[in-house]
Amino acid sequence: MNILVLHGINLNLFGQRDPAQYGSITLAEIDARLQALGRELGVDLSCFQTNHEGDMVERIHRAHTDGTDAVLINAGAWTHYSYGIRDAIAILRIPVVEVHMSNIHAREAFRHESVLAPIVRGQICGFGADSYLLGLRAAVGLITPGVQG
Repeated sequence: MNILVLHGINLNLFGQRDPAQYGSITLAEIDARLQALGRELGVDLSCFQTNHEGDMVERIHRAHTDGTDAVLINAGAWTHYSYGIRDAIAILRIPVVEVHMSNIHAREAFRHESVLAPIVRGQICGFGADSYLLGLRAAVGLITPGVQG
């Protein structure tokens, strides 16, 4: 089982950026937690972060043919306006789970709208780094119905 984890714009600054919203955990620590849970669940994880929208779209395109079984995505600010990323995700025929560390619905009004939400299987937000772990469990459950992640 292969799951791709996509981290969007500015998420490389977790641990430094707005600790009131995101805490002090770094992206490397989130990836390490995901890898540990992935091993426990029998999942091979590939983690990718970029601050370049075109690179994100290209990575999503590769997931269409590279054996990826599901995608976990935190697109960062792109969540709210990137129709390019939305359209790339819409091409996929595998489960996609959207995650956010903060509760985007309790923040600034522009963050309440996710252009990804209508095309992904579900959205998990507001649980800090655990949003990623919950998202991974959800993705595993979507790949293997009846198996609790």
